[in-house]
Amino acid sequence: MNRRNTRTLLTILVSGVWGWKVSANGFALPDQDAFATARGEAFVATADNASAIYYNPAGLAQLDGNNLRAGVYGIHLDPSYTPPSSAPNSGQTYHSSDNFAAIPQIFYTHTLKNLPLSFGLGIYAPFGGNISWPQDTGFRTVAISGSLKYITINPVVAWKILPSLSIGGGAMVNYVHMETSQGLKPSQTPFINFFNFEGDGWSAGYNAGILWQPHEKISFGANFRSSARVTLDGQTHFEQQLPIPDSHRSANIGLNFPWTAVIGISYRPTSRWNLEFDANYTDWSTFGTMNLQQANPPPPLKSDIPVQFDWRPSWMYEFGVTRYFDSGWHVSGGYVFNENSVPNQYYTPLAADMDRDFFSIGAGRRGKTFDFDVAYQLGYGPTHTVTGSKPSSTPISIANPAGADGKYGFTSSALMLTVGMRF
Repeated sequence: MNRRNTRTLLTILVSGVWGWKVSANGFALPDQDAFATARGEAFVATADNASAIYYNPAGLAQLDGNNLRAGVYGIHLDPSYTPPSSAPNSGQTYHSSDNFAAIPQIFYTHTLKNLPLSFGLGIYAPFGGNISWPQDTGFRTVAISGSLKYITINPVVAWKILPSLSIGGGAMVNYVHMETSQGLKPSQTPFINFFNFEGDGWSAGYNAGILWQPHEKISFGANFRSSARVTLDGQTHFEQQLPIPDSHRSANIGLNFPWTAVIGISYRPTSRWNLEFDANYTDWSTFGTMNLQQANPPPPLKSDIPVQFDWRPSWMYEFGVTRYFDSGWHVSGGYVFNENSVPNQYYTPLAADMDRDFFSIGAGRRGKTFDFDVAYQLGYGPTHTVTGSKPSSTPISIANPAGADGKYGFTSSALMLTVGMRF
């Protein structure tokens, strides 16, 4: 590799490491490559660049030599909330104050010359979130703000069993940091009152994939990402003047992040076209009831606080198409339908989930040494009305606690850039 390519490689690596200081918005983050995002994430049966480490590790067997691919997903989200007509603040519409985010990712692969084996390493954020609501929404005792940082280090290996069949898999080592805040009273006045938790921890899991191309025009792919159990150790911070002073206590909570399975089929009528449909299943039911445990809190705070999610599994249906041109250029388009996973009973504004539609377009070029892709994504969620909800957690006993009833909306606009190098 010449000096110019070495300098380029180091620049990409430094940029990728620096980017991890930026926190992410959203919860599940399937957007890990601009080419795949432009195709509506329909990539499991194509998986022909280094981001296959995330989308389908079996795809690494299609690559030659060394491949480096890094990018950033920049997004503007605008979740909104309108209280019910019976609420004192009805008629107002509230918006989260955390709207912008940038989520980086980096992937590297190496294929052996004399053996049908490929190796890879990816660093990326498959989950993440950062949302803050105003204090006067009416659901202050349910949620004020929350932040989730989830970073995965993912070494993988792929084996080309036959020219048309490959398998791959690897380990996932995850670092998780979470912060949440809610009120102890419906109003922040006349006395300061809040209950916060902050903690972090490590977990482990695995991913595995298969890629089969029985015919030059048809390819099948499947990918599985395991669940990962993490115990977040940290502390609570709370205050409710008269009688609870500003205090801290050691605390922990165990969370079980969901497993995901993706299957897809790619149809290539000619070498200039690639159409793919994927079905993506995520078992959010792993978010059932957890317990936040804190050491010796003063009354009336509880030492063991149940946190009830009762989320349900959901599907994402993904469709993408790419048109290839001469000189390495290509354009893509895609669509994703994402089902709601959060039931009304314990609806949390920190996720504010609903059925959502995502539309994307993109373009790029694959050169002899360098690649680039850029994608634009538009997200929209039709108004979701929540009724009969209850707080998912109550640090102190409250008679008839208010939930988060009302109308929720969602729009997002994202731009993603990915660059690659082969050497």
